[in-house]
Amino acid sequence: MSDLVLVSHALCPYVQRAAIVLAEKGVPFSRRWVDLADKPSWFLEVSPLGKTPVLLADGQALFESAVICEYLDETFAPRLHPEHALPRARERAWMEFGSAVLNGIGSFYAAPDDATLERQRAALRRQFEPLEGALDSDGPWFAGQRFGLVDAAFGPVFRYFDVFESLGEPDLFTGLPRLQRWRIALAQRPSVRQAVAADYPQRLREFLRTRGSAVSRRYFVEA
Repeated sequence: MSDLVLVSHALCPYVQRAAIVLAEKGVPFSRRWVDLADKPSWFLEVSPLGKTPVLLADGQALFESAVICEYLDETFAPRLHPEHALPRARERAWMEFGSAVLNGIGSFYAAPDDATLERQRAALRRQFEPLEGALDSDGPWFAGQRFGLVDAAFGPVFRYFDVFESLGEPDLFTGLPRLQRWRIALAQRPSVRQAVAADYPQRLREFLRTRGSAVSRRYFVEA
């Protein structure tokens, strides 16, 4: 049993960020799965916000994915953040931007009606457009040849769209070639692929089906 335990929920994108970083560093860890709809008492003791992920390390509980990823990057080689302060701060800013995009995705799949769904889709597109210019022109990663924490932050973001498109959603990234290239490279990265269980797409589709949202009604028809 590893000394590091990643307390996880099957669909949590922030858990995926931490799992990707652990895999990139080759650090052994174990998982402890929780049902966020029925939180056990031990989980509430280690997660003051009642959210995943939590990393149990050396008898301490770390919460918040950005803090966990920074701790792992400071503790285990290879370093994924840039060496110098200014590019490091820039990538931290884009990691935070990735969290804002995840919030936008949540607003999209929770949209209560078709009109709101269309507005949220357009808002998501506008969120992604600044990234096109921020990405390194040569790729394949955010900063070029170096896979960094900002890449780990966006792996879970694009995974949503794999499932959305399988349901019939149009490609949101048409006309954004750098983003398309980045998305494909992330989907092929072993650490990103292995950050979720094999049944993740089915779990996400079931989650979307039961939301009672515009997405639920548009793409899921009860037999």
